[in-house]
Amino acid sequence: MSKNHFTTIAMPALNEEGHIRQAILSILPDPAALDYEILVLDGGSQDRTVEVVQDLAAQIPNIRVVENPRRLQASAMNIAARQADPRAQYMVRADCHSSYPPKFVERLVDCLERTQASSVVVPMNTQGTGCLHSAIAATQNSMLGNGGSAHRHVAKSGFVDHGHHAGFLLEDFKKIGGYDESFSHNEDAELDVRLNRIGRGIYLDADLAIDYYPRSTLSSLASQYWKYGSGRARNFIKHGTTPKLRQVAPLLALSGVTVGILAAPFIPAALILPVSYIAACMLSSAFLALRNREPCLTLSGIAAIVMHMSWALGFASTFSSHWTQKAARNIATRAAQ
Repeated sequence: MSKNHFTTIAMPALNEEGHIRQAILSILPDPAALDYEILVLDGGSQDRTVEVVQDLAAQIPNIRVVENPRRLQASAMNIAARQADPRAQYMVRADCHSSYPPKFVERLVDCLERTQASSVVVPMNTQGTGCLHSAIAATQNSMLGNGGSAHRHVAKSGFVDHGHHAGFLLEDFKKIGGYDESFSHNEDAELDVRLNRIGRGIYLDADLAIDYYPRSTLSSLASQYWKYGSGRARNFIKHGTTPKLRQVAPLLALSGVTVGILAAPFIPAALILPVSYIAACMLSSAFLALRNREPCLTLSGIAAIVMHMSWALGFASTFSSHWTQKAARNIATRAAQ
């Protein structure tokens, strides 16, 4: 890797005083190996996030805070691309809730150079502290929670359709117009659809797994997965792509639970549908707890149910709203003719 390959590290932030210092320190490249800058895109933090970053910037002048008035990660990354140093060839997307392995940025740049990919993505290893938090983390790391998504476990390196965003060839990022800022969630998967169409591909580097710290309460987990499901629906609507089995599964689970509950007053046997689903999740969590010898992981079944139902409800709500509005527009158009 040549030192003259300048890299912009973009870190969207909002009220991250408890995480951001460690995140920045863990991702700092060796200045002897790489020329870089770190842009912290702050969405109007009300805590000490900006102060913490400015304290670090006093010691490390490569760091600066940039305002992100729209407060979205998509807009933060687009601002970073526009305000990147003119020398920048690569852009790294960093997360305040992650901890990065040694020489993470240097190895990302090396992988981008070696593969000539438009983007390099990495696996995520979710970590938790405390009983419920650990259960949520274990669920997101498991097949029950991630459905076998390549970037949710340490997988084999190679070209993929989608993964956790880490490094970009800045030229290609700008060529496709960056992130779609109408997406508050799932903006990464939406961008990957367009990025795959320009020909260089997306490469998963299995050797660059990062630690990620998930939501710590069921309510915040539900809100997050509702938005994920809604964003995925918008992605399908925009690009007309076909859902994968792991994305269909939560919708089938929601359908089964709904039909079982609504039909139960007339056909009591219909309760077998929601009961079977809940039992499967709880048995899976019990197995996970036994395998890891960690009783708290029995809560992973509850976390899985929250994730599945919230994702499916977010997807179904957005998808049905789209088709309802489309049908109303068609009726109005025919009536006007």
